[in-house]
Amino acid sequence: MPPLLVLATDAEYRQNFEGTYCRGVITTHDGIRVYFKKEDFDHSFFESTLRKGVKDTTLSQVRAQRMGWIAATLADPAAVRFQGWDKKNGRYDPTRCVSVVFGDFVVVIRLGKKADGTLKANFVTCYLADNSIGKIRQSPLWNREDCLNAL
Repeated sequence: MPPLLVLATDAEYRQNFEGTYCRGVITTHDGIRVYFKKEDFDHSFFESTLRKGVKDTTLSQVRAQRMGWIAATLADPAAVRFQGWDKKNGRYDPTRCVSVVFGDFVVVIRLGKKADGTLKANFVTCYLADNSIGKIRQSPLWNREDCLNAL
């Protein structure tokens, strides 16, 4: 597993995320460019203790320390990729990809097409799926062909 990232302040974690992910070039092991927005930091690294979707005001150290695992997960050809669950429509979505390679740490991306027809992805979130990894591992596998057909 990649080393944990230990920084002194929330601002340093935010700066690291923006520099590495928002301004960097991150691709999956099979060449799909993954785009990150500054707003993704708050969604991914702050947790909701009440599990009602409202993020608390404190940074989750467990999540933030695994920030480096995002790129490592996406780039690892050994990562197992599953279709993501579309809660709104109550079905698996082949345009959502949940990658797992380091225990129960997951990275979720949403795929789309560029103007030239090639795939691109937007980062959605990452987290330790300690409560849901069993369910994730029972999801259909993600594959490029199904994704392209759904787009």
